[in-house]
Amino acid sequence: MTEQPKYQVLARKYRPETFVDLVGQDAMVRTLKNAFAADRIAQAFIMTGIRGTGKTTTARIIAKGINCIGPDGNGGPTTDPCGKCEHCTAIMEGRHVDVIEMDAASNTSVNDIREIIDSVHYRAASARYKIYIIDEVHMLSTSAFNALLKTLEEPPAHVKFIFATTEIRKVPVTVLSRCQRFDLRRIEPEDMVALLRRIATSEGAQIADDALALITRAAEGSARDATSLLDQAISHGAGETTAEQVRAMLGLADRGRVLDLFEMIMRGDAVAALAELGAQYAEGADPMAVMRDLAEITHWITVLNVSKDTADDPTIAPDEQARGRELAKTLHIRILGRMWQMLLKALEEVAGAPNAMMAAEMSVIRLTHVSDLPSPEDLIKQLNEMPVPPSPGPGGSGGYSSAPAGGMATDARGSAVAPTHRGPTGPSAHGAHGAVALAQNTEQALAHYPTFDHVVELIRSNRDVKLLVEVETGVRLSAYQPGRIEFTPHNTAPADLAARMGAALQRWTGNRWAVTIVNDCTTETIAEKRDAAKEAVKAEAAKHPLVQATLAAFPGACILSVTTPQDIAASVQAEALPEVEDEWDPFEED
Repeated sequence: MTEQPKYQVLARKYRPETFVDLVGQDAMVRTLKNAFAADRIAQAFIMTGIRGTGKTTTARIIAKGINCIGPDGNGGPTTDPCGKCEHCTAIMEGRHVDVIEMDAASNTSVNDIREIIDSVHYRAASARYKIYIIDEVHMLSTSAFNALLKTLEEPPAHVKFIFATTEIRKVPVTVLSRCQRFDLRRIEPEDMVALLRRIATSEGAQIADDALALITRAAEGSARDATSLLDQAISHGAGETTAEQVRAMLGLADRGRVLDLFEMIMRGDAVAALAELGAQYAEGADPMAVMRDLAEITHWITVLNVSKDTADDPTIAPDEQARGRELAKTLHIRILGRMWQMLLKALEEVAGAPNAMMAAEMSVIRLTHVSDLPSPEDLIKQLNEMPVPPSPGPGGSGGYSSAPAGGMATDARGSAVAPTHRGPTGPSAHGAHGAVALAQNTEQALAHYPTFDHVVELIRSNRDVKLLVEVETGVRLSAYQPGRIEFTPHNTAPADLAARMGAALQRWTGNRWAVTIVNDCTTETIAEKRDAAKEAVKAEAAKHPLVQATLAAFPGACILSVTTPQDIAASVQAEALPEVEDEWDPFEED
């Protein structure tokens, strides 16, 4: 009775055996062929790239090429190994004694590397070179890398190292500098579709072109993933495999129907969008996959908005390409950017929600409600055309009183700023003349603070934030004249506010201040007047139709602040650096 041949998965059955079989890695193959032809074979190689692009396979092909002796036993190193000699056969079957493969993910310690270091001094048992292939080399510990460095820099002539990794950034630069590096690229969609078609034809399997396109898109550039999915699809189809069967196998929604859902969302039709999402879910589509497809379509149309050439994608059907071009013409890139940001948030919510479908529905409702909002550019244009609301009084102090006295500086908003002048600290003469002089000096010094606004600015200029806040929120000013303040404290004011204010003013001005408390003054505090002015500006802004529409579209939203063009201009002026005249440089040549 003859033994039935064992089934072999397609990913292993069609694993490349020579450099000619490698798909999508032309640059690397060209470099290696030139190196072999010139007999300039490096002492160490490192292959990097995403999963399934052929890193370990390439390492084995290099090992075969280095040790191949040809069918007649007289051949030398070649990039086209014969596959028939004893060395090619043994390496292909993974049993060659001189080709040692090690998985660094499970052999990370320095002791594992010491075994290699100790064995490199012994010549190859039968092959031309002893070759060490270390997969996922980035998993080695720091001490293991350090132990390997010396051997890697000056290996014996009969030893070659080949490393493979998906995380090249985790490999120390001291190791990278001792290796010839090859970056294996993601396989392009055209090459992947062609590869899958060749395999399907070899297997005698009937599979539709759009089904191959779905597999290619799901593989994301990995040949191994694509081949494994093709293997699964052939079994799933049990005859002729269609795109619908592949879509059901992968848990995907029909891309055309996802485009329908996308258009419904962009129209703001929440009812139709929810119905379409529910229909796709009933037919087996995963809510997470639908949201990912929406994000992918948003990205695709956004890129189309920038570059029309990206529509020519072999994994996208011609009718879908035409729909994408039309959507790119009508949708503003700002709207697509907002859609992208919201979909990223939606993906997080769907992934973490106890019920993925409920989270997807809530996300779709949100997306439909913001789809018809104006773009930021249109919004700014409309806001610029609206009447400017009145801004709060100068200085924000509630307009306690008058314009600054002569010689008083003003800031960018026109508010009075008290100078940091210090009055005399004591009498300058004895007797009556001294008293008169002192009184005159005191009066002259206090003249710098003709209004309570100047007192507030004095506190601000000395950066006593605590006292400033307490004065602005706790003082109901009853009467003021330079050197004398009468006020009724707000119920939130501290009990010692009058004493601390008087002491601080005397310390800063060098003159005594009479700060007294009176009853029954109902004047608004600075903070109350400032808040009233801000609320008036907000109320004026809230009357604008665009703002009303925005507040209606977002229930619970409120206006936090209003910035007028005058405020912006004042802020720019205040932050601008003063112009400095060029100073003479004694070393500058004439």
